[in-house]
Amino acid sequence: MPTSEQLLSSVQMARFVAHGSLRLDAVVPPELNQQAIDVFEAGIPAAPYGTPVPKAYPDGSFARRLLELPAVAGALESLVGPDPTVDHHAVHVREARDGTAQPLHGDAIIDVRPDAFDVQLMYYPQDVTLDMGGTLSVPGSHLRHTNETDTGRYQNLRGQNRLTCPAGTVLLMHHGIWHGGRRNDSDIRRYMFKIRFNPTVPQVRLWDTTDLDDPAVGDELRHVFPWYEPATGRLEIHNRIRLWRALTGDDTFDLDHWVTRVSNRPTIGSHA
Repeated sequence: MPTSEQLLSSVQMARFVAHGSLRLDAVVPPELNQQAIDVFEAGIPAAPYGTPVPKAYPDGSFARRLLELPAVAGALESLVGPDPTVDHHAVHVREARDGTAQPLHGDAIIDVRPDAFDVQLMYYPQDVTLDMGGTLSVPGSHLRHTNETDTGRYQNLRGQNRLTCPAGTVLLMHHGIWHGGRRNDSDIRRYMFKIRFNPTVPQVRLWDTTDLDDPAVGDELRHVFPWYEPATGRLEIHNRIRLWRALTGDDTFDLDHWVTRVSNRPTIGSHA
């Protein structure tokens, strides 16, 4: 994938670390959106796990043109670096008035890497209205490890996000975020194209770091979501600090002494 100048800022990266997702509204031009459904109906050939992007999606193909859009390419490079591999992809279709929805779940949640993550791109070629369902996600849930559909018993959580968006919207999600496709109560068939990307380089300072010292970075990392209980919310902030340390390569970074306090291991010397 080509290098893009539209890299994310440090504040945007901190927002991703806190929220577990990044939304790019209407970044796909109308001409691609108009082609998308025919392409999806015809089928996008499968690629083996770990296939480089150029091999998975040949030059000029619909998926390749989608990924080469400057805003999409820049965000992906910031999150997973240059030359990621394709884990898998799928076209998700929700039939009109089908009356079913996915349970709340996390994808491949056995993946508990604390210092790396995959990114799932979700592309919506149509306007998604509230009655069309859209993708439900729970901001800030991506570092709370559960097993697949352990969360499936929950119907609603405070602060959840039920996606509505304009055509051409791309959502980039941390692999661990809790989410599920909502039922489609409209008369319109709903499409979504998903690609999961694996990084091939260390995910360290891949974005535009010129604003790394902006106080807004800390503000983003401290953000608290409505579904957190007071004590467990602290755990999420602790986990964010650990991830931010890994992403910046700065093992001294902290907010309010949270990680410094619990990682303190003074050496006990001899007093003889």
